[in-house]
Amino acid sequence: MSKFKVTVSKDYLGFAAAHFITLRGHMCEALHGHNYRVAVTVEGPLDPECHFVVDFAVLKTVLRRWIEHVDHRVLLPTSNPKLSYREEQGLTCVDYGGEPSYRFPTRDCAMLPMANTTAELLAAWFAERVRADLAERGARIHRLEIEVEESPGQSATYSCGAEPGKERAE
Repeated sequence: MSKFKVTVSKDYLGFAAAHFITLRGHMCEALHGHNYRVAVTVEGPLDPECHFVVDFAVLKTVLRRWIEHVDHRVLLPTSNPKLSYREEQGLTCVDYGGEPSYRFPTRDCAMLPMANTTAELLAAWFAERVRADLAERGARIHRLEIEVEESPGQSATYSCGAEPGKERAE
């Protein structure tokens, strides 16, 4: 069976966000931000009627939905044992290592189910959501790859199969 790949990588498929990494003494431990870019590649057979793997417009729409979820937000990992959260009067309070560290307006936070908001884990987060959305739309893909670039020339890529359990980090 023949396979084809299609990739979408547009300047407008990006987002600005703040984050920090929980690694004591590391320069990325301090709150900082990036202008991220996200690219998606899907591999699969051609649709017998329209002769494409997936409609580019659909691919961009699906990816954009998740980009909007994190754009202009503080990215906070909810699966990190070093962090705890509480809400107080519209603020999300972050304790790092048991010590109060940050207070952000809750509306400006994106709570993400990951251990740290690294480019690698962001790529996996996007991939799982895009894969599920494409499956709901009936796309027949074999592989999906997401690249998250946090600055020019510095990115992480995550690849996964069409079904859960076929993941492969790169």
